[in-house]
Amino acid sequence: MHVYEVFLKKDGREEFRHAGALEASTEELALLLAREAYARRAEGDRLWLVRRDHVIAAADEFVAPNADKPHRHHDGAAVASRRRAAREASPDSSSSGTGGEALR
Repeated sequence: MHVYEVFLKKDGREEFRHAGALEASTEELALLLAREAYARRAEGDRLWLVRRDHVIAAADEFVAPNADKPHRHHDGAAVASRRRAAREASPDSSSSGTGGEALR
């Protein structure tokens, strides 16, 4: 028995998405099981199966050097706080009227 990872893709989308995994004794049986379990409701138009023992997995030490680079993926909170601080520090935001007060 082999474990297969199942990937599906809808037409018009660029990427395949991981749908799940299954066990099968042959490639043909794996395709049949994948179709019945993951593609029977038209979840995807394309189907890929990859034997899990053929997947190349990187060791944690290989990926670790990139863990200390949070600036590459952020939610925008740091930029928003800098902009808010700049608005509050600008002379226009403290003037009377609706200008700066309405935006806070």
